[in-house]
Amino acid sequence: MRIRIVDAFTDRPFAGNPAGVLLLDGDAFPDDTWLRDVAGEINHAETAFAHRLPADGNGDGNGDGNGDGNGDGNGDGNGNADWALRWFTPTTEVALCGHATLATAHVLHTTGAHRGPVRFASRSGVLRATPGDDGAITLDLPTAPLTEEPVPDGLAEALGATPLTAFDTGPQVGDLLVELPDERAVLNLAPDLRTLADRFTRGIIATARADDPARGHDFVSRCFFPGIGIDEDPVTGAAHTALAPYWSARLGRTTLTGLQASARSGLVRTDLRGARTLLTGHAVTVIDGELHA
Repeated sequence: MRIRIVDAFTDRPFAGNPAGVLLLDGDAFPDDTWLRDVAGEINHAETAFAHRLPADGNGDGNGDGNGDGNGDGNGDGNGNADWALRWFTPTTEVALCGHATLATAHVLHTTGAHRGPVRFASRSGVLRATPGDDGAITLDLPTAPLTEEPVPDGLAEALGATPLTAFDTGPQVGDLLVELPDERAVLNLAPDLRTLADRFTRGIIATARADDPARGHDFVSRCFFPGIGIDEDPVTGAAHTALAPYWSARLGRTTLTGLQASARSGLVRTDLRGARTLLTGHAVTVIDGELHA
């Protein structure tokens, strides 16, 4: 079975966010234990597993939303999806992963396994990926609902900066979005990752308005998920389904560009469409090999 490592939300190798991608044989997912073992072996933020659905859409649809892989899922027999898709961190399955979805669409298009727009049945519904003439891919994902809540006690000390606001991002993203005073505060973060993992069950999306939009981005972010085995995620597509509505409301524009300022860094173009958010970026295949397990 072919296994690929793809750098997503970048147009050059060794930047953006790396994801493992496996296009599976057959029309069902292997045992969850095997999926977790492979994801742990690859040891990137996420590994994507995809299999082709029958032409009538009657595939297994990736589970019932609880991660067990045995339910009715979202490929519900209405012909709404082409491929079934699941994502695993090195330790757990997640409900939504933007960069690994982008990586999977890139592999499908560059290998000829699928041509044109592709629809994925997932735990977050049917997700669409559309290739552009410039080689970029646009993902159509559900917009995260934002609910303001108090900044949790102890978060400022663990993060090393004092948030101005905090927002719950809903069940599909499941993290806490916090705004910091300025771009420098985000860039200089050096959080206590053990404390974050021990005291805060959700990941932290830290963001601020860009100091100088003329540099090509409207806002910056960094994402920390030590509780699920990811100390800092390089470029997080799912987080941008929350960042897009957050910054669109504050900046008065529906189309923005976010810089996720990790060590690898990456740009995500966002276009808010109400209940859906479009994320656009490039991807590069870095490793193409054979899985023997």
